[in-house]
Amino acid sequence: MPKQSPSLAAAGITLAPAPGIALSRHLYERIRDAILSGQLRPGLRLPSSRALAAELGVSRTTTVTAYERLRDEGYLDGRVGAGTTVALLRIPHPAAAPVHEPPNVRQPPRLSAQGAALAGVRWRMRHTMDGPGSGPPAFPVGRPAIDAFPAELWGKVVARRARRSAGSLLRYQHPAGYQPLREAIAAYVGMARAVRCTPEQVLVVGGAQAGLSLAARLLLDPGDDAWMEDPGYYGARGAIIAAGATPVPVPVDADGLDIDAGNARAPHARIAYVTPSHQFPLGVTMSLHRRLALLDWARTAGTYVLEDDYDSEYRYIGDPLPSLQGLDGAGRVVYVGSFSKVLFPALRIGYLIVPDELVDAFTAGQRFAAAHVPVLEQAALTDFIADGHFARHVRRMRALYAERGAALVRAARQELDGVLSVTPADAGLHVVGWLPEDIDDREAAFRAAAYGVDVQPLSAHAQEPAKRPGLLLGHAATPEPHIVTAIHRLAASLTASAQSARGRRAGRGADGDPQPSYRTMAPVTRSRRSAHFEREA
Repeated sequence: MPKQSPSLAAAGITLAPAPGIALSRHLYERIRDAILSGQLRPGLRLPSSRALAAELGVSRTTTVTAYERLRDEGYLDGRVGAGTTVALLRIPHPAAAPVHEPPNVRQPPRLSAQGAALAGVRWRMRHTMDGPGSGPPAFPVGRPAIDAFPAELWGKVVARRARRSAGSLLRYQHPAGYQPLREAIAAYVGMARAVRCTPEQVLVVGGAQAGLSLAARLLLDPGDDAWMEDPGYYGARGAIIAAGATPVPVPVDADGLDIDAGNARAPHARIAYVTPSHQFPLGVTMSLHRRLALLDWARTAGTYVLEDDYDSEYRYIGDPLPSLQGLDGAGRVVYVGSFSKVLFPALRIGYLIVPDELVDAFTAGQRFAAAHVPVLEQAALTDFIADGHFARHVRRMRALYAERGAALVRAARQELDGVLSVTPADAGLHVVGWLPEDIDDREAAFRAAAYGVDVQPLSAHAQEPAKRPGLLLGHAATPEPHIVTAIHRLAASLTASAQSARGRRAGRGADGDPQPSYRTMAPVTRSRRSAHFEREA
């Protein structure tokens, strides 16, 4: 029988979790949903955790855990002497039109001229990097631990699938992707990322970049403005430019994308590109207030948000944060995900989750732009997920990446004190190291490449001048025993950059020699492959 609190009965909050769902998580979801739906109004005082536990007949740990998560995500305020109250949030209106509104009032989706043209074409389904050299450099950004991927197991899965169903995989496939994989993706993101979708809303694409390009072509006309995080992922900027639109740089602060600044710079923008769970490259998390404000802007303006959830699986403190799409009640978010960083880069399988009203247009766009991703890999990935290998691999990698990230920070603090300030990251596959203000981060990155260290300058990801120079260091793909050696080499290269800067200030030449303690360390002879500064989507 469901458990009910008299204090929350008016909001219809009862506890009747499905099998396998923890009571604390169920209580958290019930209260969160009541807040977002307006059943629990801003400023309303809730029972204390002790009183609620007594009313529901559950342990106090259950209510404390639920309240703490709600406070952490910004749904509740808790102050000494004031109790626990619902936070003052601006909640967007739900997607459904009011019941008194005629069903034919809803406006058709806004598509670009190219998108509308593609959607209008009727089609008929048939039934039926690392280069040569001494080895990979240390600290590449956005690259997973290929050395830890179960390649032999993956090969067996692919071979088994090829033997069992080769004939059925030789026919034309649906342009939206292999149906069993779409179903597996919908189930996975619903559980892991709180994404709300059906398999019909899932489109399998050739990686995150392909998904961003498809969305930009369908939603933007030449000359349109598009909000772009600054600094932000240049691959998204390239997709916007390729669509003929203008990427408008919008500053990012500790709360994520500055919505007010976006409105001031481009109030009529057609899309906003964001990485809310782990902003690339700074690593901040978009606050709940900003998320709700962004969704409210999109709903009011009749525009769309591109949510790039590029490495959401890897959060090392607490549970992965729910997606922005899961908060969207108006169908304004296009969600972008990828398996390339979770498994291996050569697996060019990503996915889009689009609002219902855009499914036909995006499917048509995929049909005429790329047909479909190779179906054998899609089918093998479906088996990899269904057999539990994917979930186990993510758990192992989360632990491994946390260890490698901690090792990088320890080594950097010992070797780079005063030259590069590196702080731990709560999530993701890279950390940010801050340079002294007189160091050019692009020059520092080029110098590091000569020492076998692949770092990226923060300024390469910014449209406007960066407030402070910095370097991005990826830790996922560098084994722990190699981290100390690589940090030692990076220290040598940064010492050279610092002496170069001092030489310029003193009127000497542009080059400076490393300090004596590093004179015996020679640069690595290799091509400057890191000069292209990729995030490798």
